[in-house]
Amino acid sequence: MATFLYKLGRLAFRRRRIVALIWVALLVAAGMGASSASTPPDDDFALPGTQAQKAFDVLEERFPDANADGATARMVFRAPTGEKITASDNKAAVEKTRKELSGGQAAAVSDPFLKNSGAISKDGSIAYASVTYKVPAQDITDKTREGIKDAAKSARDTGLTVETGGDALIVEPEMGNAEIIGIGVAAVVLILTFGSLIAAGLPLITALIGVMIGISSITALGATLGLSANTTTLAMMIGLAVGIDYALFIASRYRAELTEGRDREEAVGRAVGTAGSAVVFAGLTVVIALVGLAVVNIPVLTKMGLAAAGTVVIAVLVALTLVPAALGMVGKRIFGRRVRKANPATGVPPAADAEGQRPKAGARWASFVLRRPILVLVTAVLALGTLALPVGAMKLGLPDEGNQPESTTQRKAYDLLSDGFGAGFNGPLMPVLDLKDADNPKAAAAEVQQRLKKVDGVVAVSPPQFNKSGDTATLTAIPKYGPSDSRTEDIVRDIRDQSGAIEKKTGATLLVTGSTAVAIDFSQVMNDALVPYLALVVGLAFVLLMLVFRSVLVPLKAALGFLLSVLAALGSVVAVFQWGWLAGLLGVEQTGPIMSMMPIFMIGVIFGLAMDYEVFLVTRMREAYVHGENPGQAIVSGFRLGARVVTAAGIIMISVFAGFIGSSESMIKMMGFGLAIAILFDAFVVRMAIVPAVLALLGRRAWWLPRWLDRLLPNVDVEGEKLRKELHSEEAPVMVPPPREPERTGV
Repeated sequence: MATFLYKLGRLAFRRRRIVALIWVALLVAAGMGASSASTPPDDDFALPGTQAQKAFDVLEERFPDANADGATARMVFRAPTGEKITASDNKAAVEKTRKELSGGQAAAVSDPFLKNSGAISKDGSIAYASVTYKVPAQDITDKTREGIKDAAKSARDTGLTVETGGDALIVEPEMGNAEIIGIGVAAVVLILTFGSLIAAGLPLITALIGVMIGISSITALGATLGLSANTTTLAMMIGLAVGIDYALFIASRYRAELTEGRDREEAVGRAVGTAGSAVVFAGLTVVIALVGLAVVNIPVLTKMGLAAAGTVVIAVLVALTLVPAALGMVGKRIFGRRVRKANPATGVPPAADAEGQRPKAGARWASFVLRRPILVLVTAVLALGTLALPVGAMKLGLPDEGNQPESTTQRKAYDLLSDGFGAGFNGPLMPVLDLKDADNPKAAAAEVQQRLKKVDGVVAVSPPQFNKSGDTATLTAIPKYGPSDSRTEDIVRDIRDQSGAIEKKTGATLLVTGSTAVAIDFSQVMNDALVPYLALVVGLAFVLLMLVFRSVLVPLKAALGFLLSVLAALGSVVAVFQWGWLAGLLGVEQTGPIMSMMPIFMIGVIFGLAMDYEVFLVTRMREAYVHGENPGQAIVSGFRLGARVVTAAGIIMISVFAGFIGSSESMIKMMGFGLAIAILFDAFVVRMAIVPAVLALLGRRAWWLPRWLDRLLPNVDVEGEKLRKELHSEEAPVMVPPPREPERTGV
């Protein structure tokens, strides 16, 4: 592989203008496709195989006019202190508000004053009106939302307390200056790393080109492939982070090759042949982790993973072709002005002054770890283990209006309903009865209603509502507890446990759905998929890393280190977003359960990114070891040659993810924080401390590979061993002959 990439890098360098034009043409084509594409579809939040999804499918088939996907809003009214909501003036104000909510996109507005509506609290002070809409929440117009707000304001002017909830009020989350903040920090880090504005700008520009092509392609293919606008969030986060990192590693290796006295074309070829090989395998680990999300069997998550994986592939191709072409265009300006003035003939610093040859802090740290490996290892493991402790108390769920900040009208409406009707009123369950096989559908529905009333924790069950053909009915069951309460989950299971006896006695099939049941099923799907997903991703990546490092213990150490860092990151997420530690500092206004997809999402994304640092740092050590250094010297060489760049890459990725903490959407804020803190732990604790400590303790055993496996595995030559032999057989070395390469003994 190194030989092929070496030739590709030289070709891109020689034909740099053509390569640049090809990428610009791709960018223009993707942009034109995006601008002319039809509106992307909404997220299809389906849960194949779950009972909640089966119930939705029945409703869509048997109640075609109900529009199960239609948005809803709920206007909650509270009379002034000491008054009843049924008083003539208060009732008139509510009726006026109902009329204002009608028309336009609204399909129906309920009347709380109808007999047996159940929409007036027992003390008569609180009532609510439900609005159903003809379109999903994503298609609600600003005019409709403004109409809801105006209607609430008019009712408040009469003296009523009025608050509004429902998904009709949901708007696209504000991302703040996430991308700008991340790019700004990345620019500062790159300038400090390279000491040159040109060198710092090159990774940024090439990464942005790759991300723009990826995002535009997602938009252009959105309608065809069913990719919603929300799939671009993950693609942007991952694509920008890895794009900058991959370009950084290629450019840094190029500068190191120049300082060794090689001409520019040769330096590009060697940089792409060595660092480019690491980029390919690092990219593959990210792609495996993202594509592996398909194992979860949730379409929206699968599409997000595939879209992000496509963006990573583009980032790898950009690093292997556009970056070497750009390096050819910038010429001597890849180094700072001070270096060029000091060396006007070459524009390259002498080898003794090369930034890649003497990052003193990295070499000193590696030497310290070699002297105190047990101390470093125990300290790092204990620190991460302590941070991981809150994972044991992690509570998973989907956010509801009870998790909104207390200042929002949605949260106030939630609290009003809890006060007037009980906490479970905010998460009603919807039992659906398939009565096709029932001998007496009405009697069967009545039987189910009576059974559900007897379920412990169910406080009320509405009469069954039949469709036109009378073969399907829906009920509403109000649990005693709130939608995110674990006891509500027990109630849902108890109701579903009745289905066997009901079907045996009446022939009716009972299914339970509703937002609360969907959240429960979603969490269960996530839990069931976690172990298979982890096994698939870690297993495939383990094989991939065995190819890269020709070792069994190094990939094993990499996987275990990743698990430690991701558990510590999840523990930190629990401490902040569930327990509220430092919540005010991060702008978390309301704590609550951790989003159900967070663990599997973090495992997928962080595993791929963590392996980037493993590949980039340890391949430098492997390269030094293969070229004759002993294990301890190889560790120091790996840090001397790669620690500074890996540190810069880690800071860049952390800054990109941390920028998303400024989002107004709690899910994106949680994702940004979780990814940023995981990269912090993995890059600076696991890879910079645990990895050298373990390798120091293992010595030569770290590079052990059974002879039979050594013969079986193909040699992909990531460290450039074959390339080095080939080049030195064709021409004399530029500087000094390479040290004698040790024979592979398997130890």
